[in-house]
Amino acid sequence: MTIASAFTASPSPAERARYGRHARTRASRSCHGWFEAESKRPDPVEVIEEQSATRLKDLVPIRYGRMLESPFRFYRGAASIMATDLGPLPNTGLTVQLCGDAHLLNFRLLASPERRLVFDINDFDETLAGPFEWDVKRLAASFAIAGRANGFSVKEQNGIVRACVRAYRERMRTFAGMRTLDIWYAQDDADHMRELMASSMDKEARRRTAEATAKARTRTHLQAFEKLTRVTAEGRRIAPDPPLIIPLRDLLTDSSGDAEEKELRTVVDAYARTLSSERRHLLHHYRLVDMARKVVGVGSVGTRCWILLLLGRDDTDPLLLQAKEAQESVLAAHTGGDRYDNQGRRVVAGQRLIQTTSDIFLGWTHVTGFDGRGRDFYVRQLRDWKGIARPEMMNPGLLRLFARLCGACLARAHARSGDPVAIAAYLGGSDRFDRALTGFAQVYADQNERDFETLGAAARSGRIRAESL
Repeated sequence: MTIASAFTASPSPAERARYGRHARTRASRSCHGWFEAESKRPDPVEVIEEQSATRLKDLVPIRYGRMLESPFRFYRGAASIMATDLGPLPNTGLTVQLCGDAHLLNFRLLASPERRLVFDINDFDETLAGPFEWDVKRLAASFAIAGRANGFSVKEQNGIVRACVRAYRERMRTFAGMRTLDIWYAQDDADHMRELMASSMDKEARRRTAEATAKARTRTHLQAFEKLTRVTAEGRRIAPDPPLIIPLRDLLTDSSGDAEEKELRTVVDAYARTLSSERRHLLHHYRLVDMARKVVGVGSVGTRCWILLLLGRDDTDPLLLQAKEAQESVLAAHTGGDRYDNQGRRVVAGQRLIQTTSDIFLGWTHVTGFDGRGRDFYVRQLRDWKGIARPEMMNPGLLRLFARLCGACLARAHARSGDPVAIAAYLGGSDRFDRALTGFAQVYADQNERDFETLGAAARSGRIRAESL
């Protein structure tokens, strides 16, 4: 076999563009503005309860309590509901590696391995290959819902959503004209992004952006170490904060405790084998000293999630890892399944494909627990320079600016895994797609509010139990 025959011949840019424009016959750009719940649409509470069936029962009420705090919090935990709504809709067939849960709070400042602050997608629990517009729709609707929560007018909400989608479309058009390696190396460095947006910022926006960047640099693993641990007679150990953080030692109340501790130590050993040799060497400079169960997020509450405290040279040389259970993506039932037999590996592979720079300790494993059930996990550092947006503190102008950043960032992620030439050709140079997604965002925000009320009614009737902390 020759070198040339080992690679599939690639279509020309013109052929790729024709393919993208032809996708409009499958799903016109304007059709994306339409959404109406199907008559056979599953009960949203049943969809959520189906997810809860595989989760830790004592934590499920916390999940419901968090989802009932507001329509936006509900939306964060309702990725499975939206997946059931998007699945039956006409789609472009233009496939990318989806984030799967691309709401606005999953875009944030992160640390690269080179210790630079970058703006990128953060959460990949639901990542899977699928039509590019599914991510764009989830992101667009999240901005409409956030705008409503802030009391913005419909006109202001629409302006924010349109800014997001336009940024996605225009940046995808830019990527369509770039060389392949240049797309792969493209990075949203925080300083560069601030310069890029400077012309759109007023004095207050510049001040808030500078504060957010500075604060992100203080959110290091050492800060998390000081916050989450305390000095004991045995040395540094994880501090309890029940029910959100419960050290393993406090969970060992019966004979199954030793088995569970052994299971978790197996997680670390097996996970290390998924790291590259130099990172595995680095990990071996640390020793595991403590573990604790941690409640995380909104949609993830109830999945098994552990904090792992490792120490290097001494008690002032920490490494905090998070081992999080990975279950099947909510998109799998609507995309023909997924090709990974390990869901932790699916998350890691998706993250590495979408992010420009991933955590150096990112890996996965599979463990058979003392109860005989096999579970998949992915592992990463617990906190490293994370800057989280506060949409409730933003005025319309600042939220519009953040929407542009998110839309452009999502385009970069999709261009790495999909065909930017075909997607850009599909989107075209007009604002037809932007206007369609603006309409969709409003209609779906209405649906989200109805589903939020349905879950609230289920809590009031006693059908589900919600717990507020």
